[in-house]
Amino acid sequence: MATRLQQRPGDESVLLRLSHSNLKTFSSEIRLSLQTPVESVKEKLWRKCGTSMDSMCLELYDDTGSKVSNLDDNSRPLGFYSPLDGYRLHIIDLDPSSVTSGGWLEDTSLVEKYQISDEAYDKRDGTFKKFKEKIATQNASAFEPKITDNYMGDLCMSVKVGDRCEVEPGAKRGVVKFVGKAESLAPGFWIGVQYDEPLGKHDGMVKGARYFECPPLHGAMVRPDKVKVGDYPERDIFEEDEI
Repeated sequence: MATRLQQRPGDESVLLRLSHSNLKTFSSEIRLSLQTPVESVKEKLWRKCGTSMDSMCLELYDDTGSKVSNLDDNSRPLGFYSPLDGYRLHIIDLDPSSVTSGGWLEDTSLVEKYQISDEAYDKRDGTFKKFKEKIATQNASAFEPKITDNYMGDLCMSVKVGDRCEVEPGAKRGVVKFVGKAESLAPGFWIGVQYDEPLGKHDGMVKGARYFECPPLHGAMVRPDKVKVGDYPERDIFEEDEI
């Protein structure tokens, strides 16, 4: 034994990879003292994987996957078996009724799930469903739409169909073609605009409902706060050209 330990002068521990006969996805590393008895090694591994010490056999493999030895003497120190950093310690579980057998530790679909009927659940107190019902009773407004039917209606009072307008962002100019509520859109007031240029998204029909007529890709439905009405004539496409 002394000769074997002398093969690692100045190094009294080793870093080993771990694998398990029943747990195919089990992958870990452990650093162990070379003076640690095999029995103590098994105790440490039991805490990692759940295999009992009495049902555990250990095999040592080198970094090429070749078997080096069986750690079959619990009284021997780990260093007796000449492990090196990177070697693999394979745990074999001999107990057919072990917690590691059957695959349920890795595949949760094999675990029997707790189920409860809707009737039994409704009879329970302190459930999330009862909590939601209580909150809804105390504050019914919390579940009402935040946007009312008259949303931005005050901004439409000075806007009428036929007004010239400018729409932000982008300072797009056009003419107002619709003012009011749009059933196919969110609650509140909307303004339909026919742009002077093809900067829109449709021809006045939105989600199957027609609100106005205009050439394709010239129409837009926007909120009133994005629209300014006034003296916004069509732009001359040559007005910014150099003279």
